[in-house]
Amino acid sequence: ELDPSLEPLLLKQLFKQGGVNYIRLGDATIEFSDAFRFYITTALRNPHYLPETAVKVCLLNFMITPDGLSDQLLGVAVAQERPDL
Repeated sequence: ELDPSLEPLLLKQLFKQGGVNYIRLGDATIEFSDAFRFYITTALRNPHYLPETAVKVCLLNFMITPDGLSDQLLGVAVAQERPDL
């Protein structure tokens, strides 16, 4: 479960003041940079996230097996060679 104070950040609840983007985190108002990126990692092998969390973030699974990679590459190759399939 994610800390509720991260909600404005995950939803990018920005507001403009004087031409500058700001975000409110808790009681603090912080200037927001478009170059800012927020990454969360886990050591869990198979994490499960509630739907409420999954719709707010982009989930990436970096755990790939050689068989999984082979299947993905085969899918790409078939899509290129035979888009009708």
